[in-house]
Amino acid sequence: MDPQAETIAAIATAPGAGGIGIVRLSGPRALAIAAQMCGRAALPARRALRACFYDADGAVIDDGIVLAFPAPHSFTGEDVAELQAHGSPVLLRRLIERCRELGARQARPGEFSQRAFLNGKLDLVQAEAIADLIAAADLRAARAARRALDGVFSRRVEAVAEALLRLRIHVEAAIDFADEPIETLGLDQVRTSLQALCADLERLLAEAERGRRLRDGLHAVLLGPPNAGKSSLLNALAGDARAIVADVAGTTRDVLRETVRIDGLELVLADTAGLREGGDAIEQEGMRRARAELERADLALLVVDARDPDAGHALLDEAAAAVPQRLWIHNKADLLPADAPPPADGGLRVSALTGRGLEALHAALRQLAAGGAPEAAAGGFPARARQVEGLRRTLEHGRQAEAWLAAGQLELAAEELRLGHDALGTITGRIPADELLGHIFGTFCIGK
Repeated sequence: MDPQAETIAAIATAPGAGGIGIVRLSGPRALAIAAQMCGRAALPARRALRACFYDADGAVIDDGIVLAFPAPHSFTGEDVAELQAHGSPVLLRRLIERCRELGARQARPGEFSQRAFLNGKLDLVQAEAIADLIAAADLRAARAARRALDGVFSRRVEAVAEALLRLRIHVEAAIDFADEPIETLGLDQVRTSLQALCADLERLLAEAERGRRLRDGLHAVLLGPPNAGKSSLLNALAGDARAIVADVAGTTRDVLRETVRIDGLELVLADTAGLREGGDAIEQEGMRRARAELERADLALLVVDARDPDAGHALLDEAAAAVPQRLWIHNKADLLPADAPPPADGGLRVSALTGRGLEALHAALRQLAAGGAPEAAAGGFPARARQVEGLRRTLEHGRQAEAWLAAGQLELAAEELRLGHDALGTITGRIPADELLGHIFGTFCIGK
């Protein structure tokens, strides 16, 4: 049976007793069920109506507002009805029970948004933006999610997809005339256009990566020699004594993770064992785990003692060489003389003990989270790891297509362009897969 042939019902929002609760129905019998619950033959379209909601024996369950949205002019594209009642969980559950008695079933998590996607009301990026908007922990994240819901990200992806499709058509048409000179087929222009398209993809990928950090948080690793004050800095950023601090070198033996928020920026901080040559077996294991943590880090915070910044500097530089972003931090600045020259590596001087320099560190972290462009973050959008990966695969196929075009291998270039186009399709759902849809919409709350 087609799931969309069924009418679904769910509590869309329930703030608690004293507030307003909404029961939402969607599907072929949504309007009939809502009308029967209100004791009416039919409901006026898109007009708020004061009504009582009745039980099977005619007793009033509650009273409130009913709204009817006939298809296709609704959120899901189907017939939709909303019963706005008092926010008592008991009353709302009874309204849901009554909907089920009349032929509706309980909606699954995300099913309303999934139906909107299947009926062409939303693409996958916009559907996921609904979940991001609901989960937004601050105004910046909410505004970014709102931009994605309005289609900012989707339009960028669609523009790339259309340009890629035009190139595919040109290359595939040229295959039928492979005996003709490249210049005659206009493939020089195709190569130029593909280079420009790959450059656009690189910019979009960078923005999406910033959006992923905005949504998932920046994964930062505190790295430094023993007793440089990494744990003290973690405590200062977290605003709490999360890590054990002692004057004894090598106190931290394992990786300690803490999620902190700095001016709306979510930061997953990992405090690691001090790096140095030698050490006992336990310390060696701690350093191995520190290096493993670096492999999945977005940012390395390289902490040195401001009084002896050269100690371990080369070792840290080598260990963090593959991390996308690095920031040198000279801790214990309160122990320096007032006329000390600025750090030669361009790092920040802070004092985890007194708080000196922490504001500058906060500002630097915000800028790094924005990829060095805070003005871009202000107009950015949230992105998920799967979306970033889709863009990355598209770019890889585009670069490979460039190479095949340069070698005159049109069939192989056309195949790479097709694969790149397919990879873009997984972002917006133009090439949906049942497993992908189930995974995405299963993370939503009931009633969305």
